[in-house]
Amino acid sequence: MFKDCLARRILAEPDINAPSQPDTQDESDALDDFSEYLAHEIWSALPQALREATYEDRESVPEADDVDLDNIPTAFADTLTSCGISYDEEDAIAFLRRTLKDYVTEACAPRPVWSSTRTKECEICSREVPLTYHHLIPREVHTKVLKRKWHSETMLNSVAWLCRYASAPKCSMAERHLILCIHRPCHTAVHHVATNEVLAKEFYTIELLLAREDIQKWRRYAAKQRFGVRRG
Repeated sequence: MFKDCLARRILAEPDINAPSQPDTQDESDALDDFSEYLAHEIWSALPQALREATYEDRESVPEADDVDLDNIPTAFADTLTSCGISYDEEDAIAFLRRTLKDYVTEACAPRPVWSSTRTKECEICSREVPLTYHHLIPREVHTKVLKRKWHSETMLNSVAWLCRYASAPKCSMAERHLILCIHRPCHTAVHHVATNEVLAKEFYTIELLLAREDIQKWRRYAAKQRFGVRRG
């Protein structure tokens, strides 16, 4: 998140020599590498309260203007100056404070209501098909999640929008199961790769799910399928 805030601030600066408007893949990669380098240089020097900022801890997060930045590595300011992002060390610190304000605002923002996060495409296979929401932290284990402090209460209703199989209101349970097995939609695939407890503890974001090799294999397969076409 901090790296993304840096990248946006860099793009907002006029007449810079650093990787700028990412019109091509190479320029996007350069901006990503540059932001990654700056974030790596600065992150460990920031106060712990900032690095661990969350909505739940927002009251204890210091204001960006009040943060002591005297221990910031000189390489950070030197890099910004050499790239034309800042004029001198003082200007570099001002740039950093603006970035920190962006970061604190994002880190301490409440999680969105799940219905407002709805997408047009499945977040796994990227097809525009009927969607349903998948609780990234399954409801069946919410009590255990809170008791064992795996996640905060505000994360319990996080969802991903995944494709589902077509409804069949007049079919029998056996026929409905057959439809499910034939189409193997992404929502069902997620629940096939891990138990609810494992999903809640280890795969509680869409990014973590997509990092799994089995989900990637399924994603490549599902993306090629025409929704609603029965095969076999």
